[in-house]
Amino acid sequence: MSVFEEVKGIPRRVMTVFFLVDSSGSMEGDKIGSVNVAVRETIPELREIAQKNSDAMIKMACLEFATGVEWMYPEPLDVESFEWRDLVAKGATSFGEACHELNSKLSRSNGYMKNATGSYAPVIILLSDGMPNDNWEREVENLWKNNWFKYAIKIAVGIGRTEDNYQEVLGKFTKSSELVLTVKDRDTLKDLIRFVTVSSTQIQSSSSSVGKEAPASKEEEFSETLKNGLETNEDLKKVEIGVDAPATTESDWSDSGWG
Repeated sequence: MSVFEEVKGIPRRVMTVFFLVDSSGSMEGDKIGSVNVAVRETIPELREIAQKNSDAMIKMACLEFATGVEWMYPEPLDVESFEWRDLVAKGATSFGEACHELNSKLSRSNGYMKNATGSYAPVIILLSDGMPNDNWEREVENLWKNNWFKYAIKIAVGIGRTEDNYQEVLGKFTKSSELVLTVKDRDTLKDLIRFVTVSSTQIQSSSSSVGKEAPASKEEEFSETLKNGLETNEDLKKVEIGVDAPATTESDWSDSGWG
């Protein structure tokens, strides 16, 4: 066997990108439509990252939550074979149930993290536009006891803001104000989903940096990349960062291009 064949035969570690998508009734129209378009258009870039990365196999999973929760597929799929199925918005906002379900799957024993060759910590991207209708606080607390979640790169995207304390919910999910983002128009939403998905996947599936200047964690490295992107990328200028983003009104919605 040649050296090349030996290297080719080395199993790659799995890195999973989880999308937690609010598909409740308030997401109907351009909001859920923009999410569908954005993720579908980002998948080819993730495939390219996977093809160039000899160390990591990138998988994808999507959990939608409305009145109840549902996985898009029974288990995470290799990004090469993952096809996005458009989500339809209706129902309530079972965010607590979504956290409970994610917690149960972030497990080696009977969840999604079992793999003989090991796994990188995942990337978890939450997309939501409104207050939960269930007991979410306890479920988020329990989720933070899960080490896979603790070491994941976690990003929470608020799609508009119509309630004063909604961003605090997202802040408790990430435990970092710098990873809570708010968008108010469909084009920025699509650009932001693409940016955070691609950059977080690249960082989490790469070898850790070393040295005095190296970030303390992958999440810190992503946070720095995000901050730089928001400062320099013209397509992301309208993104607001933090749990203190100003509330929007109905007129803001109609002016922003949501329809």
